[in-house]
Amino acid sequence: MRKENPVLVLASGYDPQFAMLNELPHTVCGEVAACAQAGKDATVILLWSGTRELLRELFAICSKVRWVHSRAAGLDNLLFPELVESPILLTNGRGVFSASLGEFVLAAILYFAKDFRRMVRNQTAAVWEPFDVQEISGQTVGILGYGDIGRDVANRVHAMSMRVLATKRHVPESTDPLVEHFYKPEERREMIALCDYIVATAPLTEETRHMISDAEFAAMKPTAVVINVGRGPVIDEAALLRALTAKRIKGAALDVFEHEPLPAGHLLYKLENVLLSPHCADHTADWQDQAMRLFLKQYDRFEKGEPLRNIVNKRLGY
Repeated sequence: MRKENPVLVLASGYDPQFAMLNELPHTVCGEVAACAQAGKDATVILLWSGTRELLRELFAICSKVRWVHSRAAGLDNLLFPELVESPILLTNGRGVFSASLGEFVLAAILYFAKDFRRMVRNQTAAVWEPFDVQEISGQTVGILGYGDIGRDVANRVHAMSMRVLATKRHVPESTDPLVEHFYKPEERREMIALCDYIVATAPLTEETRHMISDAEFAAMKPTAVVINVGRGPVIDEAALLRALTAKRIKGAALDVFEHEPLPAGHLLYKLENVLLSPHCADHTADWQDQAMRLFLKQYDRFEKGEPLRNIVNKRLGY
């Protein structure tokens, strides 16, 4: 069956996954001049690894576009006024990355509970030094921003007999078997004070920027661990460094940062109470294949006139 909707793929280079688009009318390009002609006919834009600036420059040219899909789940670096104000549908890669990020959170919890850093250090030094470890069963995990990633985190820690609390913009009316209690975002300090592990999974918006700052760190237990797999600026990094260096909290596990890549010599590299991942906790061997398969399923729905999944509220940013 002939596909009717030409796709403009914005990419910084060629990826093997583009072969999966062979049955679709598509053009892959990475600069305005190369994209301009195809952009006049495209009804779909796939923002694969292209930049926000490229998309914005092409936006005026692509007059027939009705749908933009972002490979990424985070959209804080993508939205611009013309796109937000337009009737064009925007979807994202929400769900593709959730399982692996949920696993990273569980790994980070076990890393601190069992003191793996100490084990590795002693093993390397050939030191036999028995020590006590913590059992995570019965401990409390607080999830800031209970969406797809938060739900996958809850699934995994609940299976380990941990208590789960969560914040959500709209507290659900029905119960969730994974979550003991929901809090509104403005009640987050009340929740944080009860938690052994605080997991940030929220998207970055004006409301969530620096959601965790000095007041939140002051509300935490001295044994608390902060884990960020959402967006870097959700945590005030300067406040985090103050809490870590003063040992006001036990530690932090970070996959995302306020400024990436984290520059050489940054204090976070040097702190013993930090587990640092260079924004790759969701980079499984097939994550790009999964991302493309999601787009192809969406494209099939678009061709059939069926409702798309992962539609973004462009004003809210998620």
